[in-house]
Amino acid sequence: MRTEITDIEALRDHRAAGHDLRDTVLIGLDLTGHGDLLRTALDGAVLLGCEVPDRTRRQAEAAGALIFPDIPDLPYHVYRTRLYTPAELFDGFDPGRPETYADTPDARIYEHSKQQGRSPDPLHALAERLHDHSITTALAEVLATCTPPPVAVMGGHALTRDSEGYRAAMRLGAALGVAGFTVLTGGGPGAMEAVPYGVRMPDHVDELHAELAKSPRFGADAAAIGEWLATGLRPSLPDSEPLTIGIPTWFYGHEPPNPACHLHAKYFANSVREDGLLTVATGGVVYTPGSAGTVQEVFQDYTQNHYTSIGPAAPMVFLGKHFWTTEVPAAPLVRQLARGRDAEEWILVTDDVDEAVALLRKYSAT
Repeated sequence: MRTEITDIEALRDHRAAGHDLRDTVLIGLDLTGHGDLLRTALDGAVLLGCEVPDRTRRQAEAAGALIFPDIPDLPYHVYRTRLYTPAELFDGFDPGRPETYADTPDARIYEHSKQQGRSPDPLHALAERLHDHSITTALAEVLATCTPPPVAVMGGHALTRDSEGYRAAMRLGAALGVAGFTVLTGGGPGAMEAVPYGVRMPDHVDELHAELAKSPRFGADAAAIGEWLATGLRPSLPDSEPLTIGIPTWFYGHEPPNPACHLHAKYFANSVREDGLLTVATGGVVYTPGSAGTVQEVFQDYTQNHYTSIGPAAPMVFLGKHFWTTEVPAAPLVRQLARGRDAEEWILVTDDVDEAVALLRKYSAT
């Protein structure tokens, strides 16, 4: 396992402790004036996006280091070391001028991604893959500290803020938060937004729902998205735990990330993001009513549980009996596939949020 170092002080401490830099990864460091820190064994060392003077570069490469420069003229940083915050994604947004959403990093990165098309040239393809790898690493570091294990909630993006379904999703989030779960969602609007609002303000669901309902849905242009965002930013959300983490994608960049999550692990590649979200939800997944995307996630999740490819089978909770057994009868098929397997014990179809949380807590205790 390679050691990753992301700030100069950590590098100084590493060297002061008598360690060399063999098989070490340095990320985003300005090494100007710090060439002495590289005067050691560098076999297998990797420098990603570091500022390195020419002479130091030549010496490092001669000593066996691999140096990957930053990629210029991009609206995002390729070698990230942390997840995004809403403040970072929406930097420059003025709630009094909703059209300014178009000038935020989130909107500019989406526009840049659209210009590359579905098959970007090799340079941009490499940049996006490196970015997404960095996001995966940063997400793993955050989740490694979470106890109990994180729980994901899946559901439709089309759920409007003024609907009873949105309020129900907020109440689900409140129950999960009170139980102490780190909560993951797809990071967009609809149920993906309602749940983290509930986690963060469990005692004010009804008042918050009434406030958010003033801007019920996101629109198709920057100004309409900005109006939706301005309303979502109005409540003063506490920074207290448990964490809520959104995992959205610029593949569906017309859907803005929500302002309710503490952090966002935003990806370019939807396939990496979608599979990754299910994989890191080691405490189980709750499925609220959704459309084709949510149904796809059901069977991706069950495949992981069926073959125990990433660990033991985890809970699959279908919240909404009529929807999941009659309107979109995915739950009976999952139960049929799970018959006689370890996954069978952890499949629940219910209308009761408390019953859902009880199953998740039972699993986390194991």
